[in-house]
Amino acid sequence: MSDAARLAAVSAALLLFRLGSAAMVFQPGYTDAYYYHDVAQRLASGKGLTADFVWNFIEAPGFAALPVASHRFWMPLSSLLQAAGIAALPFLDAFRAAQAVEILLAALIPAAGYVAARSLGANAATALVAAALAGLGGAFAPGWVSLDSFAPAALLGTAFFVLYARAARGDVRSGAGAGLAVGLLFLARAEGALFGLAFVPLVIGRRSRAAALAGAGAALAIGIAWLVRGASLGAAPDLVGRSAFLVRYEDFFAIASPAPAAFAAALPDALATKLAALATDLGTFLFAFGLLLVPGMARAAIVRRDRPDVGAFAALALGVYLAESAIFTLHATHGSYFHSLAAFFPFGVALGVIGTSDWLATIERRRLAAVAGVVAFAVVSAFAVIQWDAAFNPPYRERLAVLGRIPPGPFLAIDAAAWRWIADRPVIVTPADGIDAAVCAVALYKASAIVLERAHFSAYAELYDHGEAPPFFGDPIVAGDTKIYPVRPGGEIGCSVGP
Repeated sequence: MSDAARLAAVSAALLLFRLGSAAMVFQPGYTDAYYYHDVAQRLASGKGLTADFVWNFIEAPGFAALPVASHRFWMPLSSLLQAAGIAALPFLDAFRAAQAVEILLAALIPAAGYVAARSLGANAATALVAAALAGLGGAFAPGWVSLDSFAPAALLGTAFFVLYARAARGDVRSGAGAGLAVGLLFLARAEGALFGLAFVPLVIGRRSRAAALAGAGAALAIGIAWLVRGASLGAAPDLVGRSAFLVRYEDFFAIASPAPAAFAAALPDALATKLAALATDLGTFLFAFGLLLVPGMARAAIVRRDRPDVGAFAALALGVYLAESAIFTLHATHGSYFHSLAAFFPFGVALGVIGTSDWLATIERRRLAAVAGVVAFAVVSAFAVIQWDAAFNPPYRERLAVLGRIPPGPFLAIDAAAWRWIADRPVIVTPADGIDAAVCAVALYKASAIVLERAHFSAYAELYDHGEAPPFFGDPIVAGDTKIYPVRPGGEIGCSVGP
């Protein structure tokens, strides 16, 4: 059997695993994915990058009227790809049509792992092991079929490292391709912009300068176009403050932007949080790469440190780790850093497999390690999908059970993107500022209720625990751990929070 046939067989087997995973990932699951899909549905129906819900007041400054421009914090690539799937597969429901695109992209990840390993000098057998491990995904297994940027980022990151090595040798077309990968990776994840820094050392070298400039030009063209789109939408609440100056993560969902003064006042605790994040994110890195691959990855990176692609991988992995942990700390520990590692995963797996293979002295030991590694990754991948099911499907079912108790019309809830998808009507996030701000949101968006779930912002603890709502709310409707505060019809609601 030829190497291409073996790779095709591995990819086909992994595609079956992807389809099995999709049986458990039958709804978006978490805020990011709900958001991407909510907007994708509107985009596919010709309504552009807009949202008829408010997941965060970044997108609705001054209680802006619905619909609002979307993607003022998150990046658009996942929504764009999902919209393409929805438009191309009208015979499927919108979720499965969008998921089909993610599955098709994930079907290419084994090939990405194989190409990465071969580009690093691995033989065909070692590259097939890398293909299998990358395709299985380990902790990323549910991500490969989720409505998120995991699979696109994995392919784009791998393409960047492979093309970067050729650009370093002076191949201008590869340089442009690497730049295109950076630009698209930026549209998948904002930290993808950091990959553009890898062109700086290539600009210095005479042989690689033209390729580096071509790459930088392609990346900047995409990045600037997106930034121009953002600027055209007008001023938005402080993105830097909501990223770098958060003292509590819930303040990200406040109307008032976090202030540097408040951050400075809490500096000892904030610095302690950042130090703790360095350890947490290091654990995330080890978890993402299955721990046992990390020593081999480190060995391969040291042995091949003179290679430009390996040097870029190591520098960018360290740079993203430090940026996420030290600057975007609370976002990183709430999932952002794990998301960012998808772009490093297939190439990192290839390094890990090669480094581990180099350690083993005989073919028999390498074969045994390969079989053990694939079995271990298969177990971890299956466990990750089961954990996704346990973490995200029960809350989804609980919300479905509660839905019929919520009065018709728009309402407020902590996870507006999720409730928008579940309820199929406008939802506004409960402002983390507290009940006065929530009352204003109720009045201005003509909401019918405030929905408080077991997980709620701390400013609503008194209301959730004791039920002392303002007089224009009716008695709470209790459904399990959810409390619904309906607005009394015909009541006059005052607003004491200025837009």
